[in-house]
Formats: sequence, structure tokens, C-alpha cells
Amino acid sequence: MELAEIALALVATVVLVTALCRRVSLSAPLILTALGAVVSFVPAMPEVHLDPHVVLVGFLPPLLYAAAINTSLIDLGRERRQIIGLSVFLVLATAFAVAGVTWALVAAVPFAFAVALGGVVAPPDAVAATAVARRIGLPRRIVSILEGESLFNDATALVVVSMALEAATHEVTGLDIAVSFVRSAAGGVLIGYLAYRLLKLVRRHLRDAVTNVTVSFMAPWVAYVPAEIVHASGVVAVVVCGVLLAHTSPVDQTASARVAQRMNWASIQFILENLVFLLIGLQARTILDEVRTSELGLARTFLIAFAVLLTVIVVRPIWMLAFAMLGRSRDSATSLSLRESAATGWAGMRGVVTLAAAFLLPQDTPERALLVFTALVVTIGTLTLQGFTLGPLARKLDLHGPDPREEALQYAQMLQMTVNAGERRLDDELQKSPGVPDDIVGALRLQAQRRVNPAWERLGSNDPDVEAPSTAYRRLRSAMLESEREKLLHLRDRGVIDHEVLSEILAGLDVEESMIARVNDRDERFSDATLLTPEVRRFGCEDLQDVDECVEPLSHDGCPRCTAEGLHPVALRMCLSCGEVACCDSSVGKHATAHYEQTGHPVMRSFEPGEAWRWCYVHHLLG
Repeated sequence: MELAEIALALVATVVLVTALCRRVSLSAPLILTALGAVVSFVPAMPEVHLDPHVVLVGFLPPLLYAAAINTSLIDLGRERRQIIGLSVFLVLATAFAVAGVTWALVAAVPFAFAVALGGVVAPPDAVAATAVARRIGLPRRIVSILEGESLFNDATALVVVSMALEAATHEVTGLDIAVSFVRSAAGGVLIGYLAYRLLKLVRRHLRDAVTNVTVSFMAPWVAYVPAEIVHASGVVAVVVCGVLLAHTSPVDQTASARVAQRMNWASIQFILENLVFLLIGLQARTILDEVRTSELGLARTFLIAFAVLLTVIVVRPIWMLAFAMLGRSRDSATSLSLRESAATGWAGMRGVVTLAAAFLLPQDTPERALLVFTALVVTIGTLTLQGFTLGPLARKLDLHGPDPREEALQYAQMLQMTVNAGERRLDDELQKSPGVPDDIVGALRLQAQRRVNPAWERLGSNDPDVEAPSTAYRRLRSAMLESEREKLLHLRDRGVIDHEVLSEILAGLDVEESMIARVNDRDERFSDATLLTPEVRRFGCEDLQDVDECVEPLSHDGCPRCTAEGLHPVALRMCLSCGEVACCDSSVGKHATAHYEQTGHPVMRSFEPGEAWRWCYVHHLLG
């Protein structure tokens, strides 16, 4: 029972603290680490000894896999130069810089063990940096680079640690090190790919969602364990397997399996990634007690650890700025700007892998207590110093995530393109089977409109006193679903419906309710700048290129046709051929589309305050 009580207390603490942190906009990893450190000094609190193998085999594979299945293969390929520079070369540079400082300050520590310490503290954590980066709203490219770096840097660091420990017992040549790196990386990629092919084959023959999700729970270790057995990188194997499985998931898995897997892995990731930070803090007293009894003493040990912490903090931004200047002199298009490099250089928070690797040092390692304590100081120091200051630094550098309006515009644009593709497929199917009743075809087209119209409604400055049709549909359908569910539960309580039938009907209601999109109100963080289509999202056509931007609107008082018919427009559009102002497709009148159908004028632009994006009716393209 004692183990169950401890597990329950840990998980409950994680849930409570993360819930409170979300309400007050604080970083849960930082608060959990601090709380764990404080609790570790409570007299009644037993000492916490976290087995490093539990972390490296039990925690690391699922955490890496959870991050990998949420990582874009396209983004990894696009940012490969930045990711390789950070996850390989920066780790090596940091490891040897730390080794030099440690060896200079503590003569009793052999250089090989100093390099091992460098490898221990070199890799930023796979969770901490991206969790903080997402919370403070860094640009998406920086977040992608940090995610890619954190997926692979542990592999480099663990190879450095293993080679350093091997060098401490017998001579190791440069060729041995090179061969070990190649074997680790290439072997990890190969085994990860083979694990992906195996799991892909299995998933294609599993139609049941529960079994499919269960197989996904095995995936991290299917890749990790064989790689470690042959002395390849289990980290690389898990990442390669996870990224490839996620990339092909829309083809290999059923929709129900993808939904179930997404929800289950989100829960697992939430528990594990927050639990590890609590465990980091809970080990503070145990590590500190070992240092007090060492020959160096607490004061000198802390000064040495602080020197290593400064080294770790300083090396990264220097590397990033130098890498940026060198890269921009060669290829400015793919290199980070100096401001982006400065923010990325400061996002170097360490985590549980650093402590786990430190505990892997043999018990007879000279000054082992110093090395483990240094790993703790670097972990907590970077989490605190960099974690709490990264947000103010990003604001000082004027770096922020994408404008929520741009995200809303991109969402609407992509959803419109997918819905258009579905309608074209509907037309093709109707040509093959022309006898389909008109009411069914009409219902399908109406359902497609109900999906896409709310996305466009998120843009603009909609009148809060006028309810859009899609909003009315969601409100009324939600009320209907609530009554339907109440009736079912009443029949259940009367005992007149079988449980299996009840469960099936309730599941259908739950699915429909979850599909009713919740359209957010206009975000208060929306900037005042005019909303244009981002360059990367422009799909130009001749009509968009040839249109005259200097057209005067024929009306400044809304949609004249809506006024004449007694209707309320949801959002306004202006024809760039004649200046006609009309209402959008979410409005009852749909006068902008009607104007195009009557006149053939191809391009309109948003006539909402602060918006200047355009739409081609002919090619269904944004520009």
C-alpha cells in the first residue's frame, strides 16, 4: 500500500499544481521543481532515491515518443541545419567547455570524468524548454527548433557520457569515438525505421481502436530496447519511429484510433512530464546531504557548481550568435536572425535526464558527490534563471508567437480548401450515381458549409448583438443534445433500455457534441496591425495578381442589400472590381457570393476593420 499511497500523492500534487499554475499563468515545471525541493527538507519526508535506469528506460522513451508524434517531419527537414548544430555540435562544445572548467577548478577529478560531467549537463530538456517557450508565446519557428533539438540532443549527450566513462578505465582513440558516434546514430536511425515498418504493418491490420492504442503504448520500447541491446542510440530510434508513425498515421490508422491515441498519449505525457520535475526537486536534500559529508565541503562545492552553471548558460548564446552570423553570411534565408538566436540561446533549461545521467556515474568516481550536486545545481539553476527570464527577454527582443488572427485566417483558409476538395469529390460521385435524392445532396453541402463558416466568423469585428447563423445552430443543437441525453438517462433509470443500446446511443451523442466547434471570441491579444495574408500562405492566381487594389467602396454603411431586406450581416466583403460591399457566406443573405455569381467579378477583400486579405471566387484561393 505504501507504493500506491506515494504514487497517488505524487500524481495528485501534479494535477493540483498544474491546475493552479494554469489559472495564474505560471510555469508548472518551475513551480513543481521548487515545491519538490522545499518538501524534500521537511523533517518527516523520507529521502528520495530515483533509480537512473527507471528514468532512462521507464520515463525517457514514452516522453520522447509523446513529443515525437506531435512533431512535424516537414519541420524537422526544414530546420535540419539548426537542429543538427544544436543537438550535436553545441552539445559537444558545451561538454568540453564544462570539462575544462571542472578540471581546472578540481584537480582531483580526472579529465575523462570532467568530460562525463560535461555530457551530463550539456543537453537541454525535451520538456522544459518547449513548455516554457509555448507558454510565453515564442515564434513558432523557434519552438520547432527547440523541439527538434530536444529530441536528439540526449542521444549525443549519452554517447559523450558513455565514451568518457570508457576512457576513464582504458585508452580510447579518436577513431573509437567517431565509430561510436556513427554506430549510435546510424544504428538508432536504422532500428527506429525498422520498428516503424513493423508497427505500421501491425496497425494496418488492426481496425479496433483499443487494440491500436495499446500497440502505440508498446511503440517506444519496441524501438528503444533493441537499439540499446546492440549499443545503438535508443533515443534516436524512438524519435525516428515516432515521427514516421505520426507522419503516416492519417493513412495507416482509422479515425477512431487516431482520436483515442491522441487523447491517451496527451494524458500520459501530461503526467510524466510534470512528474519528472517534481521528482527533480524531491532529490534536493538527498544530494545536498552527500555533499555536506564530502571532502570539498558545501561552500566550495557550491562555488564549483555555480561556475559550471555559468559556463553552461554562457556557452549556448555565444554559440547561437556565432552560428547565426556565420549562417547569415552564407544563407540568410534559412538562418535565424540575431534576435531569434538570442532567444534560442537563452532557452537552455535542463531537466530530469541530466540528473539521471549524473546518477549513472560509478560509485567509485572521484568526487562523485560534487558531480551529482553540480548536475542538480545546473538543472534547478537553468530552470529558474532562464525559465523565469525567457519571457521578459522575448518581449524585450519583440519576439512573439503568430498573431492569433493570422492563425485564424490560416485555419479558415486550409479548412476552406479541404471542404472544397470534398465538394469536388461529391460532384464526381454524383456523376457516377446521379440518382441520389436532392435532399441528401443538399444536406451534405449544408454540412460542409456548417464546418467552414464558423472558421471565417472568427475574423473581423462581429457585432456581439447579432447572432451568426452558425452560432445559433451550435446553441440550439447543443440544447437539443442535452435534452436527448436527459431522456436517455431517464429511460436508463426506469430500466427500459439495455445497457449496450444505451452506451451506443450515448457514444453517438458525445461524438456529435464534440464535433460542434467552439468558435472563440475575438482574442484580446489581436494586434492592431492590418491583417494581410502571410506570404507563406499566399496561393496566387492571375485574378489575384491583376486585381486593382485602389477601388473605392460603394457603401460605408454595411451591406445595402441586407439593409433593404432587413437582415444583419455577420461580416462584410468588398468587390475589388466595382467596389460593391456585401455580406459574407456566414450571413443569411450571402450577398458577396451572390454578387460574384451575378457579375463574374472574381476577387473580393475583407471590408472588416484591420483586415486586408483577399479571396478569389474563381480559383478558391486566398491572396
